[in-house]
Amino acid sequence: MTYPARAARIHKYGPPDVLEFDNVEVAEPGPGQVVVKNNVIGLNFVDIYYRRGTFPVPELPYIIGNEGAGEVLAVGKGVSDFVVGDRVGYCDDINGSYTTARLYEASRLIKLPSDISDEEACSVMLKGLTARYLLKEVTLLKAGDTVLYHAAAGGVGQIFAQWGKALGLNVIGTVSSDLKAEVARQSGCAHVINYRTENFLDRVLEITDGQGVRAVFDSVGKDTFHQSLKALAIKGMLIVFGKASGDLPDLNPFDLAPRALQLAWPILPQYVSTRNELVLAATDLFNAIRSGTVNATPDRVYSFDQLVQAHSDLEERRTVGSTVLTVS
Repeated sequence: MTYPARAARIHKYGPPDVLEFDNVEVAEPGPGQVVVKNNVIGLNFVDIYYRRGTFPVPELPYIIGNEGAGEVLAVGKGVSDFVVGDRVGYCDDINGSYTTARLYEASRLIKLPSDISDEEACSVMLKGLTARYLLKEVTLLKAGDTVLYHAAAGGVGQIFAQWGKALGLNVIGTVSSDLKAEVARQSGCAHVINYRTENFLDRVLEITDGQGVRAVFDSVGKDTFHQSLKALAIKGMLIVFGKASGDLPDLNPFDLAPRALQLAWPILPQYVSTRNELVLAATDLFNAIRSGTVNATPDRVYSFDQLVQAHSDLEERRTVGSTVLTVS
């Protein structure tokens, strides 16, 4: 038995309109697998990297997207944690979510609590688990520490600021407009810098009385890299987790030595690589939503049919916060 699905695939790399809708068949689940019916699909900037070819895919045509929420349609042999009808979500770095149904490894699924909707789960799973490992696992942060977060009005940035404030951190956020500055402030940033009108390094040093920050969290890449290093306090850490502006410039590790700086490029899959790690991290995130620490309401909702427009809006920085696609 197969399951008919409608998928958005890239047949070549390029702009948003390379995404084409095709009818596909989803195979019967094998051992340890389930078929998931997607009700909501997450939209993340990493999807653009795959669509452009910045991150190559194994073959074309190809279904990109790595976040979804919905329900179990069928289970394969050996699956005991899930039954047909269970509400589930996923956000691994495994493409294939731009479809109405798909196969997925049961061990990598997250069972959704009854008090978390599909839209809420899909708006925060990837972004929330990313914010969580940045805040709690990459480096030791304590209440009172001052940190810098680039692109603070984005989906991860808003969650980072909300959760960071709850943990007692002083978050300095950079943004590209006055509108986004207000979003970052409302999310919990103690200070907001519009990098189009201010030099963020000068402002960080002013805010910290010349001391610099304990850590910089940077998904921008090339355009911010050198000044981010200069914004660090002694023994500070630059945590790079994206390259929206391009590849990082070359760095001689010895350049870090005078102030004993640290540089890291962590990735989420290594922090939720086991079933136990994934469940613990998701439980922590859901508890943060319940407590009101993290706002899980998506900022923008498109239909799946509006995928090309959604990609265009995200790429052109017309979106703020999290964006999801609903499947009718």
